Amino acid sequence: MASLDTVFAALADPTRRQILSMLLEDDMAVTDVAEPFAMSLAAISKHLTILTRAGLISQEKRGRVKWCKLEPDALRDASVWMQGFGQFEPVNLDAFERFLAAELADESRSGDAGQTQDGEHDHDKADDDENVADHNGLP
Repeated sequence: MASLDTVFAALADPTRRQILSMLLEDDMAVTDVAEPFAMSLAAISKHLTILTRAGLISQEKRGRVKWCKLEPDALRDASVWMQGFGQFEPVNLDAFERFLAAELADESRSGDAGQTQDGEHDHDKADDDENVADHNGLP
């Protein structure tokens, strides 16, 4: 069993989380895992190695093909650890990532609110930026 540090480090990468989501459906050949990503097979293999060391997946060779299988026990241990704080429900990492993406999209849309129709910034927005710079001791 891998340590929680290893599990959380493996989960920190969005590519690895996406791989885990893909493996929820069924076991997959390494080449099928790599298909949706714009990276080399060697890079995917490194991600798979990290997931394997964390105990989140297992890999086995069937004939000439290497297959990946989700091993949910490592995730269960991390979830149990987080629930031990009493303030966390079971974590849905995909839902949390979607929430963060929506929040970041909202922030970027609200950042455009200071523009006029011709693309120029409102004077008040520029004044606000100056006030923030002055408050932070910046020139």
